[in-house]
Amino acid sequence: MEIVDGPRIVSKPASHYVGIRVVTPFRGMFAVRDELMDELHAWLDGRSVPDIGPTFFRLHVIDMDGPMDVEVGAVTQEAVEGDDRVRAGVLPAGRYAGLTYVNHARRANRTLLEWLRDNEISLARWDEPAGDHFACRYEAYLTDPRSERMKTKWRVELNILLAEDSA
Repeated sequence: MEIVDGPRIVSKPASHYVGIRVVTPFRGMFAVRDELMDELHAWLDGRSVPDIGPTFFRLHVIDMDGPMDVEVGAVTQEAVEGDDRVRAGVLPAGRYAGLTYVNHARRANRTLLEWLRDNEISLARWDEPAGDHFACRYEAYLTDPRSERMKTKWRVELNILLAEDSA
């Protein structure tokens, strides 16, 4: 893994997006992500909705032993009406911890979480018996997975919303 930028704290505005959210076991998470990316972009293209940011993969609930609550989304210029499959949402404004990496999400996540712990910075999340529940944690694909299929070459930005009272 190569850390390209960060760890760092950045302020982000609220952003409209559309996404497809599913619950899947950890083992099936990445296959689902790839399928949903293709489905979401076909949905956007079919409605002539321009996405203005990179596709992102949002993990609402992380539970390695149970179901993972995940979402593939794309930021849009304005609010877009969803349907039964694709829902509209807003990524919350706030301060985010982030880093940009190439090739290895698990190590990037560990690096960022250790940096936050070492600097006593709190995340906006809810700890529950069934895994970690994040207020907003997402990986934005700066390399378009549709044009570069080699995952080891993807440049990805990991973002996790900080608690409001975090230093």
